[in-house]
Amino acid sequence: KNIKNNNGFATLITIAMVGMLTIIGLASMSTSDTEVQIAGNELQEMKSFFAAEAGVEMAAAELQAEFEETGAPPIYMPMGVLEVNACEVTYVTSDNGFPIQKVLTLGSLTGLHALVKSYSVNSVASSPFENARLLLELTFETALVPIFQFAVFYDNDLEIAPGPSMTLAGRVHSNGDIWLQSGNSLDINSYVTSGGQIRHGRKGPGSVSTGDVRIRDANGNFASMKDGSGWLENPDGHWYDSSVSRWGGRVRDVAHGQVQLNVPINGTAGNNHRLIEPGNADSYELKSTLKIIDNQASVYIGSNWVDVTSDMAALGIISYVSNKFTDLREGRNVDCLELNLDKLYANSYQPANGVIYISSTIGDFPAVRLNGGSQLGEPLTIASANPVYVNGDFNSINKQPSSIMGDAITFLSNSWDDANSTKSKSNRIASNTTVNACIMTGNVETTSSDYSGGFENLPRFLEKWSGKTFTWTGSMVNLWTSSQANSSWDGSYYSPPNRDWSFDEDLKNPNKLPPQSPSVRIFQRSGWNQKELSNFRVENVGHSNGNSNSGGNGNSGNGNGNGNG
Repeated sequence: KNIKNNNGFATLITIAMVGMLTIIGLASMSTSDTEVQIAGNELQEMKSFFAAEAGVEMAAAELQAEFEETGAPPIYMPMGVLEVNACEVTYVTSDNGFPIQKVLTLGSLTGLHALVKSYSVNSVASSPFENARLLLELTFETALVPIFQFAVFYDNDLEIAPGPSMTLAGRVHSNGDIWLQSGNSLDINSYVTSGGQIRHGRKGPGSVSTGDVRIRDANGNFASMKDGSGWLENPDGHWYDSSVSRWGGRVRDVAHGQVQLNVPINGTAGNNHRLIEPGNADSYELKSTLKIIDNQASVYIGSNWVDVTSDMAALGIISYVSNKFTDLREGRNVDCLELNLDKLYANSYQPANGVIYISSTIGDFPAVRLNGGSQLGEPLTIASANPVYVNGDFNSINKQPSSIMGDAITFLSNSWDDANSTKSKSNRIASNTTVNACIMTGNVETTSSDYSGGFENLPRFLEKWSGKTFTWTGSMVNLWTSSQANSSWDGSYYSPPNRDWSFDEDLKNPNKLPPQSPSVRIFQRSGWNQKELSNFRVENVGHSNGNSNSGGNGNSGNGNGNGNG
């Protein structure tokens, strides 16, 4: 009897357990169905997200391509319909109005002033499954950044290899590689950015110096490139992590996603020499109100160019002498158009907008020499297709915003004498000379056998400067390879000066830039938002086909800027 009772109890336990397992199984099946449904929803949302992102990227790419090709905003805002991930994507772009002047707050250009044009892109992805719809909103900006806000800016490879100690105050950028070394010490106290690689040592021939190279980090302290017995540089496998840790994001190259910063050139991107060549849409000839072409001077009055050659020659403002002196670097006699700036201002021939343009094809080696420019009457930009020689102090009294642009730029001291130009350098003894000007020029690049001279020799010299000081304040920009003064650098025809060089902090103020200062253009995403739209109708997204008013040829301050940015 006890056995029968126990059998009955076991049966009840078995039935109960089967029931419990059944309930657990049904719950598990329900949970699995829910999880499958959730996973399916997440998959659809993910597909919708990436589809909507494709629309955003399409619009941004169309905007950027239009700016890069034409230098101006599109007439019709990008819009369209795509099929991505089995989703229908509709994207539209809105022009957010006139450009504004503001300080950038993103990336390595944080703190720089720029003229910023903003666009909004809405991209909606609709999935036929679960009626999933997702909206991405992007704010896309194109910004014109005046190039003279950089202490040093190179379009080709930048090499800095000073023998004596050098301190660079201000941002340093190259669209190519950057090579850093020093015979003593080199300190850079701001961002160092490269569209290529940042390296230690030499690009071309010559020994590698072991002087320290230090860059200021995000905390304001100088941190060395030294890395044990070697140097921290791009080829290192730990370059990305170590450079970020060491300098807090203030040292960036292609490994960090740093892009090139280009001056827009209409239809011929990269040919920056067009900025100083006559007869093209990018030329400073079109920005000038006083121009001297083949020794013929004209002033822009009202809406007409007026020939003033005879008057300016009679007043001694301009003169021309063939074989005026010898440039021993080039090994050529200079056919010289001389411009006397003191007499220019004294006789009220200064350009109305502050821009003078000069170009000559007369003679075997045509060039421009600037005389008497120690005190400028007002802001001034001088641009020439030819080599430019600056004779003596320039803008050293009551400093004005100023820039000098030329195929190459050579500085002659206050003691320069044309009669000694062919003699040994012991007969060409320099004296202390001061220049306050932004410089836009070219170099002759390093090859396997010849050194470019580096940044330290971007300003050219022809005298024995031993013990004498060349004091310079401004911004140095190298945008092209010199096409006229194109002989290689060497140290035989001059002795280098003591270099008292500094970045002009006034250039951080957009109202103190030289007239018609050029800019580089950057593109950046400044805002991002995502919305799930369960009942959203695609056709409700507004759009605009209005033309932007960024005016690809405007900049901030002084009416400056050639719209390059």
